Amino acid sequence: MLKVRNLSVHYGDTCVVRDLNLALGDDEILMLVGPTGCGKSTILQALAGLIPISSGEMELGSWQASVHRHVAPEKRSVGMVFQDFALFPHLTVQENIAFRLSDNSLADHWIELLGLNALRESKPSQLSGGQKQRVALARTLAHEPSFILLDEPLSSLDAALKDTLRWDIRKALKKAGVPAIWVTHDQEEALSVGDRVGVLKNGVIEQLDTPERCFSEPASRFVAGFLGEASFLPGHISGNQVITSLGSVPGIAIHCDDSQVDLLVRPDDFSLCATSDGNGLIAWSRYEGGTRLYAVNLDDGPQVSVRVIHENAIAVGARVQIDIITTHPLAAFPRQPACVC
Repeated sequence: MLKVRNLSVHYGDTCVVRDLNLALGDDEILMLVGPTGCGKSTILQALAGLIPISSGEMELGSWQASVHRHVAPEKRSVGMVFQDFALFPHLTVQENIAFRLSDNSLADHWIELLGLNALRESKPSQLSGGQKQRVALARTLAHEPSFILLDEPLSSLDAALKDTLRWDIRKALKKAGVPAIWVTHDQEEALSVGDRVGVLKNGVIEQLDTPERCFSEPASRFVAGFLGEASFLPGHISGNQVITSLGSVPGIAIHCDDSQVDLLVRPDDFSLCATSDGNGLIAWSRYEGGTRLYAVNLDDGPQVSVRVIHENAIAVGARVQIDIITTHPLAAFPRQPACVC
């Protein structure tokens, strides 16, 4: 089990990662997400031993590293998968994967498992982006690392390929039974692939939990907004219910000391239909293929985002009736004062 305790990293006087604590299970995949510059890649470099740490310690199996006990990257049994693939251009797929291996059967195993058999004699210049990433993953797994760090491995690939390859990578990691930390800027990727998700802000983990809990019970407004489209409806808590201008729904109070709250609602928590005597007005719409996303200005409340099936086409400026239809509890945060602009 990989254990990290009170890990901090400074660049000069700037603290980039502050008091990171986590423990990673034997085959667990942890997704790290956050805005640009929040410290995601720095965490990977620190765990790999590529940059010095300012405080804290980390350990896995036979090694333990701290400020005063540096363990070289080659002694940590760490595998790294990069977004730029880092393949040797003059070597074939077979040679890249088997590089510095004494037992080629390990390379053959992952070549078979990742569907690279027909490409054994190809050079990287002859491969697509997805094929290159499979080769990079196969090379990493063939060396039997104790843990794997993936730094935005799919960011350079097109959307359709990402959707397939993310699951192939997850299945390969689970097949290998090796823990992995996967950095991504794609919220959908983080929620769908990870066993747990860590959301970072300014070098600090705001929440580390299952994807479901991070999405439905975010620890802060920042997490709520970062992991999906978020609207907030003013209301007040009465028992386990939150009463809003759109009705009463089950609620989960997040750090609330007062009954006045802002209710977190996602676009699919609503129903929407055009009617002249409705309670809102369409401000803008976006066609998304299978769905449409609308912004609705409520007569008695703020603007909210609503997602409906694509067949429900409503013109901008039309009156609509909007209602909350979800039956599961929604997160409620302390009321924030209205912005005066």
